[in-house]
Amino acid sequence: MSAAPEGIDALVDRLRTTYTRVSPEQAYAASGEGSLLVDIRYQALRDRDGLIPGALVVERNELEWRLDPQGSHRLPEATGHDIEVVVICNEGYASTLAAVSLHALGLHRATDLTGGFQAWRSAGLPTTAV
Repeated sequence: MSAAPEGIDALVDRLRTTYTRVSPEQAYAASGEGSLLVDIRYQALRDRDGLIPGALVVERNELEWRLDPQGSHRLPEATGHDIEVVVICNEGYASTLAAVSLHALGLHRATDLTGGFQAWRSAGLPTTAV
C-alpha cells in the first residue's frame, strides 16, 4: 500500500524547510546589495497593486527559462548560478514553488519573500504604479 499523497499545504511547508526565506526588509536590503528581485505576479495584480521599483517582472511560466544561466532564453541578469534571486508573488505561496524550482536549476541562492508583495506593501516599502 502506498502512502497518501501529500497535499499542497504540506508540500509548501516541507519545501520551506529546505532554504531560508526573507522578510520584506531583508529583500529590500538585498536588492541594494545586488540581489535580483523577481516579480512573478500576473498582470492583473501588477496593474491593481503596482510594482516594486527595480524588480524584474518575469511571468511565472517563463521563470526557469529566463533565469537559467545556461538557457538560450535567459535574461542578461542571469549571469551565473551564484546570483541571489528573491522571488516575489502576491502572498508568498507560488514563490515558494518557484524558488525550489530555481534551486533545481542550480540557482542555490534563490529564495522568496515571506508574505509576498502584500507583505512588502504592508511594510511601507517602495512601490510604483504601473
